[in-house]
Amino acid sequence: MSEIRAGWYADPEAAGHLRYWDGAAWTDRRAPLPQAPPPWPPSTPVETVAAGSASAPAPYPARLQVDFATAHDRLTTFFRLALVLPIVIVLGVLTAGGTQTVHYASGRTVTTTGGGIVSGLFLATLFMILFRKRYPRWWFDFALELTRFSTRLGAYLALLTDDYPSTVDPQAVHLDLDYPDAEAELSRGLPLVKWFLAIPHFVVLFALTVAAVFAVVVAWFSILLTGRYPRALFDFVVGVGRWWLRVDAYAFLLVTDRYPPFSLD
Repeated sequence: MSEIRAGWYADPEAAGHLRYWDGAAWTDRRAPLPQAPPPWPPSTPVETVAAGSASAPAPYPARLQVDFATAHDRLTTFFRLALVLPIVIVLGVLTAGGTQTVHYASGRTVTTTGGGIVSGLFLATLFMILFRKRYPRWWFDFALELTRFSTRLGAYLALLTDDYPSTVDPQAVHLDLDYPDAEAELSRGLPLVKWFLAIPHFVVLFALTVAAVFAVVVAWFSILLTGRYPRALFDFVVGVGRWWLRVDAYAFLLVTDRYPPFSLD
């Protein structure tokens, strides 16, 4: 199995699911099988379905699922904006940039601002792909965990879950990114223009994000009155978050060259 290249294969421990093999060992990343599983052991990654069925694309390299809760806590929902402040400060301290102001004897003042860890990681990854065509695994792991943490915070703020955001545990938010084979799967020059190619997504997502904010406000009142988050609103808000994740993975995390679909699913 060590000679099989990284990719999605039928999960030997869970029927009806795919599991990601990183080239050396099984990871904990799983996804539902879109069609019948390939034969085991696999000779090629699962990018096509079993013979005799229609072809289907492999799962997108960035995926997000949030567990739907049938009941929500009215009290923590009412005070959600106040409760989320401490963990927002933690994330802000972790990702914020720095500003330095220097006053010269001549009276001239120069202010310089440095980007935070997110922009620094983006630029470092861009240059590594551009000049070395590599994506260091520990950079990827850090970006993955930071994205998971910020997504848990966003889910809590959007009332999708009552679990206070953990810096470690996945809780009800399941986010996965596939580690790329930079040599085989990533183009050297494409990271320079991905942000530009993603502009159509940004335009659509601006409108969808505004709609999602209104959906969260409606859900806030619904939880206070009934203790429930309307399922249609829940699915819509999660879908917008999923769409943002795919665009982020493509344009800024640079884990894939596969253009994101225009879809909430």
